Amino acid sequence: MRGLILFAHGARDPRWAEPLDRLRHRLTQVTPGTPVAVAFLDIMEPDLPTAADRLVAAGCDGLCIVPIFLGQGGHVRRDLAALIEVLRARHPGTDIRAAPAIGEDNGVLDALAVYCLAALDPTGAAPATRQAEEPR
Repeated sequence: MRGLILFAHGARDPRWAEPLDRLRHRLTQVTPGTPVAVAFLDIMEPDLPTAADRLVAAGCDGLCIVPIFLGQGGHVRRDLAALIEVLRARHPGTDIRAAPAIGEDNGVLDALAVYCLAALDPTGAAPATRQAEEPR
């Protein structure tokens, strides 16, 4: 069984993580047999090693880490790479892989472009993907 970890930076305001929780929930609805966790680099919990430990303890023999970052900056290239080495040492029998940063995917960029263009609507209509509630 492969587990999925959504890996993000973290923030002081707990509301910052709400979109990640919604994404995790959507993923579990689409793939109910796939364990999905959220993990953070800094400030928030759980950190990546804790999330990985939990998924491995739950029976995952493979982990896919998806960096929820717009680009392959230092946090992905250096920090995540170092954390993956730690995880591989802790769980030698587990296949641990990382996807490129989510913002590197053309489909994600297309969705962001649609959102940005919808925000330009002179009628003031909210983009179709926006929740009814305004961001806090």
